[in-house]
This record gives sequence, structure tokens and C-alpha cells, in this order.
Amino acid sequence: MKTCDKRNRILKFIADFIHERDYPPTMSEIQRACQISAKSVVEYHLKVLEHEGYIRRDAEVTRGIKVSGMGRRTQTMPLLGTIAAGKPIPAPTADTWHNVAIDTIDVPADLLPREVEVYALKVKGTSMIDALVDDGDIVILKNANTAEDGEMVAVWLKDRQEVTLKKIYQESDHLRLQPANRGMEPIYCQPQNVEIQGKVIAVLRKLETSQHFKTN
Repeated sequence: MKTCDKRNRILKFIADFIHERDYPPTMSEIQRACQISAKSVVEYHLKVLEHEGYIRRDAEVTRGIKVSGMGRRTQTMPLLGTIAAGKPIPAPTADTWHNVAIDTIDVPADLLPREVEVYALKVKGTSMIDALVDDGDIVILKNANTAEDGEMVAVWLKDRQEVTLKKIYQESDHLRLQPANRGMEPIYCQPQNVEIQGKVIAVLRKLETSQHFKTN
């Protein structure tokens, strides 16, 4: 792993950890999660990240790391519209729904995969609420036409001419599009009726104006 890639991995872990627990990780937790050989190596990379303005640290506090927006490169991506996270909603056509941007947003480039085409959709509905995706959130997706069981995807339902956001599972001769909401039922489809349009890689919370992410 290249040194810059290792720092990107550390930064992603810190941001995700803070989002999940509302407090930063310790150096030992960073070392284990990022599979780094020694704490001294972690300390070196944290110093570089701090020097470059990616994080701030309080030396007097064990969990004293804060992710900073200072000095971070951003990536502009298209916001392509709204995607349902409840019942599917109509979209233009299978060929055009994901190609016309209604706006653009800037996100921290270090939290996104390199050399991968990404785009954003605003979530409508609460069927993915137990996966921490709420109505009004923005999901960041990478282009994909295949997915593993349990991955959160945007899918085009050909017979309904609609698009929806769900977790996908292969079951015998059909696909199950599973909401993450105990009060909602899954959608069962034949594989030939489903076109995967993208996989969710990050979520931008609607109330987080500083653009904090949960990455997948």
C-alpha cells in the first residue's frame, strides 16, 4: 500500500468511526482497523494529516482527533434527482433517468474511491431508515450493474418504469429488494425485470451542513 493510500484509509476510518459512535477512535483502534504494524506508524501518518489540515488533534485527550475541512480536496459530482427509499417512484426512462443532473454538490475527495464515476441522489422516504438512510439524505453512488447480496443499490424496475433504493438479495429464481424498515415489506422481482444502476458508497446527512459522511 502506498503511503498516501494508507493515510486515505486512516482518514476514512476516523470519519466513519466518528459517524457511527459520535466520538473519535484511539490510536490503538486506528492501528487495528487499518492493519498498521506499530503505533509509531499511526502517529507518523496522523502528524502528516494534521500538518496538511485534514485533522485536528488535542494532545491532552486520548480521543482528541477531529476531522477538519481545512485543506481537503473536494470533488464535484452531479446530483441527479430524487430516489425512493419507500415505495418506488417514477423516473424518466431506463436510458435517461441517471444522466441529467439537476444540480451539483462538492464532497471530500479523500472519502471517495479514486477513478470511479460517482453521482448523488436525494432520498425520498424512510424504508432504509434502519440502515441510517433517512428521508432528505443524499446518497453517493458509483456506477455498477452488478452487486453482492446485502449491498444497497439503486435499481430500475423495468415493468413499473420506476427506480428505488433497497438492499438486494438473490433467492433461488428471483431477487429480493429488501427495505431496512421493519414496517415495510420487501419487493420480489424476476432478475430480468431488474437493472442495477449503482451501488451506495456514502451517505450525506441532511442536517450535516459540514458534509460529514458515513461510508460503506
